[in-house]
Amino acid sequence: MDIIFATHNKNKLREVQIMMPQEIKLLSLEDIGMHEDIPETSNTISGNAAQKVKYIRQRYDLPVFADDTGLEILSLNNEPGVYSARYAGEHKNSEDNMDLVLKNLEGKRDRSARFVTVFALDMERCQTMFEGVCEGKIIEQRTGEYGFGYDPIFMPNDFDKTFAQMSLVEKGEISHRGIALRKLIAYLS
Repeated sequence: MDIIFATHNKNKLREVQIMMPQEIKLLSLEDIGMHEDIPETSNTISGNAAQKVKYIRQRYDLPVFADDTGLEILSLNNEPGVYSARYAGEHKNSEDNMDLVLKNLEGKRDRSARFVTVFALDMERCQTMFEGVCEGKIIEQRTGEYGFGYDPIFMPNDFDKTFAQMSLVEKGEISHRGIALRKLIAYLS
């Protein structure tokens, strides 16, 4: 089965490719010649995922899935949430985003956070959603060299290392994206 993963994020693409079964051929936006930015104007994570899928499906007649992910920090009223990629500005810089989170958490005891991912899948013009959540906390300084986004400051519950200290396989076993993707793969199977 050929299916499009509607993302320009090479890190997300790599994470998903590792988990995808061999019988499913993953096509990236680069593979199909799609280079424009896909609109993300919804005020919800699931809304953005659905919007991306609809945008691609209107242009290509292949099954497609897309995700949107947000980091929700309890003591920051669930910020950055749907604005996670552009928390520190439209330039979407991970370092600036982490700096702003750490600054906004100064002096706060409660550093509990969670990542939420929603995958939207369009098969034969029918949309299905799959959600994954990973609970954890924001640590006080960047730790680890792997991963992307907020991975260096997010430590999942029951672990003593951040996502940025884990291999892609280890992270995929417990992460929000991994949980949602396993649900999507089970549905496709």
